[in-house]
Amino acid sequence: MIKHFTLSLCLLGATATYAQKAKPVYKDSKVPTDARVKDLLGRMTVEEKVGQLSTILGWEMYQKDGQKVGISAAYKKAVDERHIGGLWATLRADPWTKKTLANGLNPAQAAEASNALQKYAVEHTRLGIPMFLAEECPHGHMAIGATVFPTSIGQSSTWDPALLQRMASAIATEVRVQGGHIGYGPVLDLAREPRWSRVEETYGEDPVLTSQMGVAMVKGLQGASLKSGVNVISTLKHFAAYGVPEGGHNGGSISTGYRELYQSFLPPVHAAVKAGILSIMTSYNSIDGVPCSSNEFLLTDLLRKQWGFQGFTVSDLGSISGILTSHHVAATPPEAAALAINAGLDDDLSGYGYDKELLAAFNQKLVSTEILDRAVGRVLRLKFEMGLFENPYVDTKKAAKQVKSPANVELARQVARESVVLLKNEKDVLPLSKSLKSIAVIGPNADNIYNQLGDYTAPQPESNIVTVLEGIKGKVAAGTKVTYVKGCAIRDTTQVDLAAAVAAARSAEVAVIVLGGSSARDFKTEYQSTGAANVTASNTQAISDMESGEGYDRATLDLLGKQQELLQAVVKTGTPVVVVLIKGRPLNLNWMAAHVPAVLDAWYPGQEGGNAIADVLFGDYNPAGRLTISIPKSVGQLPVYYNAKRPERRDYVEMDAKPLYSFGYGLSYSKFEYTDLQVNTTESNGAVQASVRFKVKNTSARDGDEVAQLYLSDDASSVVTPVKQLKKFQRLMLKAGEQKEVAFELTAEDLMLLNQKMEWVVEPGVFTVMVGGASDDIKLKTQFNVAKAIKLAVAEH
Repeated sequence: MIKHFTLSLCLLGATATYAQKAKPVYKDSKVPTDARVKDLLGRMTVEEKVGQLSTILGWEMYQKDGQKVGISAAYKKAVDERHIGGLWATLRADPWTKKTLANGLNPAQAAEASNALQKYAVEHTRLGIPMFLAEECPHGHMAIGATVFPTSIGQSSTWDPALLQRMASAIATEVRVQGGHIGYGPVLDLAREPRWSRVEETYGEDPVLTSQMGVAMVKGLQGASLKSGVNVISTLKHFAAYGVPEGGHNGGSISTGYRELYQSFLPPVHAAVKAGILSIMTSYNSIDGVPCSSNEFLLTDLLRKQWGFQGFTVSDLGSISGILTSHHVAATPPEAAALAINAGLDDDLSGYGYDKELLAAFNQKLVSTEILDRAVGRVLRLKFEMGLFENPYVDTKKAAKQVKSPANVELARQVARESVVLLKNEKDVLPLSKSLKSIAVIGPNADNIYNQLGDYTAPQPESNIVTVLEGIKGKVAAGTKVTYVKGCAIRDTTQVDLAAAVAAARSAEVAVIVLGGSSARDFKTEYQSTGAANVTASNTQAISDMESGEGYDRATLDLLGKQQELLQAVVKTGTPVVVVLIKGRPLNLNWMAAHVPAVLDAWYPGQEGGNAIADVLFGDYNPAGRLTISIPKSVGQLPVYYNAKRPERRDYVEMDAKPLYSFGYGLSYSKFEYTDLQVNTTESNGAVQASVRFKVKNTSARDGDEVAQLYLSDDASSVVTPVKQLKKFQRLMLKAGEQKEVAFELTAEDLMLLNQKMEWVVEPGVFTVMVGGASDDIKLKTQFNVAKAIKLAVAEH
């Protein structure tokens, strides 16, 4: 008996010892993710849970001493006392963060810093939860040494989703190998207000094009598996309807009905959700009086219950506290935190929207344990799915090799080439001959590296960037004289030398003048806590070039400074002039459209912009970029997007109502012919399909790309619909004289509308199909009929 009792005690002791040594469920990679999340939540204190929802500013979390990189005292304090779960923009460098080429991190150092940050989080905390590192990457990772691609408005001008997916995959790799896990992008706001400062970050004014570009970015960033080591979580921005603020004021109130919200502003987000996006950022604005960061309809009813979103939501920087300070729909910070998390906003980008305020809200019983666990669980789930508990570190040697690889630089050039839009080419001034004896290169953006790159760009060594001047010099014959004169600045009217510009133009066979705008931040500008610039109408100091980029809203769209005077003076010389535009938003191009024979729009073309523009100027690349946002003749026309609802807009006393250049517009060095439009429809079992076929032929002697565009009109409907709406498009390469058949399939989703009962339906009746090279360049048109009504499921749409 005593023996048995002793043996039992030994067995119990051994079992207890084993239990103490056994791996916790949440650390066992063989256990299903749901069980791991549940186990970890059960072990966490309220303070630890709240901390997991704080994503704080990361660039102060490391310290650099010469070539040695480690963690800062601020980071230790944030982890030890606040139990933070994530960092944002740790590797970011720009004037706002005050990180420069000297005190910032190169890719190998970035990986080293990321590893050090992870090591402390894993080894010096009670539960060893790894850190999420989120980075900005809309047109390249916003870090020193990364590849800089064209900004989003240029990316969409390629009309080439497959190319964007390749680009996004390259960006993801550059972020991931440096230790990042989340990439902020794509921006899926529709830009129907060109005065708004962030047009450059969008894919333009159209929901269908924006949807396809957004899906391409999501697939490229996230890849097939988050455990690949080269992919990141994609964070969509901004939910919802952020790009149409009244008066163009960034973050301002928007005016839209729910039908328009569903039909125009939400489809790109829904498309990204269906593509599997795992993170969505709320926007600063309100919709119908409810801030987006505390909007339960958007964040829970629509996003999760109707669409089945499986990731986590995150605030824009400071938008939770903005519920109180901007929108004034909460009386205290804890109330603002409660409104946000109860509505379904999971993560706090800032660290001061939740944190102690969410703890206070919890203690005041404004937030339940169930709601808190819901938010924390969504964040933890993706840390498990990414494999961070098993492998939180990266290889510093890979970072040095894979960031800004030769292949990525060549890809940046390809994206830039495909993005260039040829707006005008009178008498075939372009392409230029490489054997010209003299060229004048003039203008504030001809040899300015930062003006070429757009907002959200890190500091660059000059050797990284090829300007237009350098690109031209690299194309022409050795004996060609290339004369450069800046002429003026973008905004500062004290930096003017028109006489030198005129002299250079007079002595040249052709003048290439590079004008536009700038989103280049400088170290003198003051910035808000959100990173947006503080803009004042007057300034006694030297004026920076920046007239676009977050916070730089415009009252007019005119060329600023002395640019118009410079252009007119050069044109007056009689020398043939080619204008190259580098900018982030549509500008007033009326005068140059009337007086300049050739105009190229390159948006912000990125680090290889100079080479790409030179490729187009000299005919080594045949341009096929197409506008994704209409260019107005006057701000008095706004809004001027192509797919406005009926009735069609009437002319003004001073001018017509049409834009100067409409959505989809762009020229080529080739000519294309459209023929043989045919539509065949089939209807069965609550479904409809319209098969559209037509032929496109390159009738010129030069190979080139054409962007075939299909627009649809619902001729009579129970609610008002757009005059026309893009439904399908394809960029196709055609050799000289070659003809190809283009086939598009229209389904119920392409034909549906939201009826008066707010139901998604396809109504019986006549539809008009229009195909051509732009929204206002319809080559072929025909009609087809739908006989039976179709009702679509809410969850699908």
